[in-house]
Amino acid sequence: MIDLGLTKLAVIGAVALVVIGPEKLPKVARMAGTLYGRAQRYLHEVKSEVSREIEMEELRNLHKDIQDSAQSFKSEVETFKSDVENTVSTHLNDVESAWRGDTAVMPTATATPDDIERKARDFRRKKLAKTSSMPAWYKNRQNTRQHVLSGAARVRKFRPGPTSNTKFF
Repeated sequence: MIDLGLTKLAVIGAVALVVIGPEKLPKVARMAGTLYGRAQRYLHEVKSEVSREIEMEELRNLHKDIQDSAQSFKSEVETFKSDVENTVSTHLNDVESAWRGDTAVMPTATATPDDIERKARDFRRKKLAKTSSMPAWYKNRQNTRQHVLSGAARVRKFRPGPTSNTKFF
């Protein structure tokens, strides 16, 4: 860019005064000012148009991305729908065959009473190990329930009390 300082502008003004003359210098300066203003407006319009085109291109790309993601989502939903329909139809066929009495489709693994009793014992043992192995101070710190409160007791415990004994009036 041209670096115009105050001294260079003064030299240009002096040369213009000598070359153009004092009577035509105001008209030439006015004309140069109007041309400079027009050039600035034109450059501003070009810049705004370029930025507008860039924004439009970004919006087009965004629109294209959204369309692609919507299409992929739609295809995923369609595949999920077909998978669900297939599993429902196979389960429906299994139920219908079981209803008719076909034994080939029925599952063979059944739980015996010994298995159920063993699982219940393991569950109780695990639950007891989880709750009883912790010391009481740890349970208090972690806000673990040590005994069950009734609904009314819980309401009474957490009900906000009166803030002060002074009356309003």
